[in-house]
Amino acid sequence: MTPERLKRINAMLDQRQPDLTICMEGLHKSHNLAAVVRTCDAIGVSDVHAVWKSDAAEVRGGSAAGSQNWIDVHNYQKTADAIAALKAQGMQILVTNLSATAVNFTEIDYTKPTAIILGQEKFGASDVALELADQHIVIPMVGMVQSLNVSVACSVVLYEAQRQRQLAGMYNKPRLSHERRQRTLFEGGHPIFADACQRKGLPYPEIDEDGQIVANEVWWQKMQMNKSAWQHIDD
Repeated sequence: MTPERLKRINAMLDQRQPDLTICMEGLHKSHNLAAVVRTCDAIGVSDVHAVWKSDAAEVRGGSAAGSQNWIDVHNYQKTADAIAALKAQGMQILVTNLSATAVNFTEIDYTKPTAIILGQEKFGASDVALELADQHIVIPMVGMVQSLNVSVACSVVLYEAQRQRQLAGMYNKPRLSHERRQRTLFEGGHPIFADACQRKGLPYPEIDEDGQIVANEVWWQKMQMNKSAWQHIDD
């Protein structure tokens, strides 16, 4: 890994917001996920949650999700499971929906751990999401259209979250765990070795402050061998 690439990856990781996330419901178009993931990366969001419309849709969308090297995409088949996972992380759950209890999206305190649920473009958020959410939010519109494209809505809300968090100094101090940073540095800085580790079932090594791999001789030997030939090393 070159010093320039290490510096760029570290600068990105220093501003990641692990307690701000998006959850997309009823996904069946991989390009919608790709567009949202792109925005999340730009904002500093580290994780996206995707509730797929069907098993087949999840398989089709896998390539789009996998091409995003800097965001972790967590897949679900049920909205309730996704929300349960987010609440277990202490997130406030917001859902975009025009209802009697909905508030303008700018009135929310996004410095709190926050998950924003985006419903399917055609049908909106599910009844489950509407019931389990802590708050409904709306993006004011004065034209003839009733809703925005899902990736546009995502951008509008996330940039408000970013504005509030920047004012609160939440982008000024690294917030990712050491383990998460190490994993991203290895996968982003040494992608060939990362792919080999995944294929061979090898643990990821540590990355030092210069971006170089720190591993013992056994790890390097296994990296150069087929898994079937490891036995004499382990014995």
